[in-house]
Amino acid sequence: MKVFVIGGANMDICATTAVPFVARDSNPGTVRTSPGGVGRNIAHNLALLGDKVELVTVFGDDGFGRMLREHCASVGIGTKYCQTVKGARNACFVSVNDSDGELLGGVADMAVTGLMTPEWLERRMNAINSADAVVADTNLPAETLGMLVACCVPPLYIDAVSSAKAARLREALAVPRLHPEPVFALKCNRLEAETLGLYAPGRTLGTKVGRLYLSKGSDGVVVREDGEDVHLPALPALGLVNTTGAGDALLAGIVHAGPDASAVDAARFGIRCASLAMRTVEAVNEEIKRLKDE
Repeated sequence: MKVFVIGGANMDICATTAVPFVARDSNPGTVRTSPGGVGRNIAHNLALLGDKVELVTVFGDDGFGRMLREHCASVGIGTKYCQTVKGARNACFVSVNDSDGELLGGVADMAVTGLMTPEWLERRMNAINSADAVVADTNLPAETLGMLVACCVPPLYIDAVSSAKAARLREALAVPRLHPEPVFALKCNRLEAETLGLYAPGRTLGTKVGRLYLSKGSDGVVVREDGEDVHLPALPALGLVNTTGAGDALLAGIVHAGPDASAVDAARFGIRCASLAMRTVEAVNEEIKRLKDE
């Protein structure tokens, strides 16, 4: 399947404590640097699952930007439609995890993503509309996301990313679509769903979104379609190391299952991908490729 992924590509700096975290104090632990970003992580997972993937993003003109672009090429992610912005600082995400691998908090420097303007995206829309599926994250400016919602022809999957950025989606969905089909699917967690008024059972965005995948962490995933909820439990957390990339792997699995798969079957495959993602300190677990022929 040919998939275009439009969104953030940043360097992840992940700090994990060796003992239970103590606030307002220095905590012993480890610090690792690895490629990340919601869009890039989804693209990487899809490439490991055997899909033909093109990433559409902006890179900074610095060491992190060069490392990310080279890494994309090494793992089979196309960068033909990306841009390296001269003088710009590449996006970066710093996370702090407790000793059990749970995310305590983070800081995202994503200013460069503001350069992905509607005009910038419009020059790439013909190529994007040649895909079998399109994935976007809300690191895109609201105006750009709205333009994509209006003009995207293939099934469009959106990741809400964070509660702060999920608000951009409400603005984007207010833009009239040029095609009768709704946004195919939206993936969000509890905080993002609350921002969008979707956390209560059965709540929808009317006819603007076909499927909702509500990730509830260790409590599994709620699949909502036509106002009906189906709860799928998470798999046992065996070898839990880091939860940071689980949501990205979940959506990648849902996309890989294809638009012809039922919403529930797609979520089941996504949950398997998410379970593997949590077994590594990296944002993406290379072992996910074991699932590509299933």
